[in-house]
Amino acid sequence: MTEVFNKPETKRLRRMLRNNMPEAEVILWSRLKSKKVLGCKFRRQYGVELYSIDFYSPEVHLAVEVDGESHFHGNAEERDQVRQGLIERHKITFLRFSNDEVRKNIDGVVAAIEEKIKELRRNPLRR
Repeated sequence: MTEVFNKPETKRLRRMLRNNMPEAEVILWSRLKSKKVLGCKFRRQYGVELYSIDFYSPEVHLAVEVDGESHFHGNAEERDQVRQGLIERHKITFLRFSNDEVRKNIDGVVAAIEEKIKELRRNPLRR
């Protein structure tokens, strides 16, 4: 599995991203860490290929991305879709939220994550 996940050559970048999380990621992490959401373990800055997923649950193969302003300018949305498609080939389901959604409606964001976890646990073959 190491040929795809958490490649050693991306370790320094993943560590830097964990140590410099934007405010919205810090807020969401405070709700996801320590199996606080339905007992589901999440990891921060999980590597897939040469990319890092903001939050990832290996149990249900769920990626949660928090998109800041840079994700909505130029061709960033197109690049995100290419990146997401590559990651989804590894049977990983994506949820995306904006920084504003996390800051203004963290309870709604967590509720959406809970619903997706329940769905993935009921239908593990959909992964």
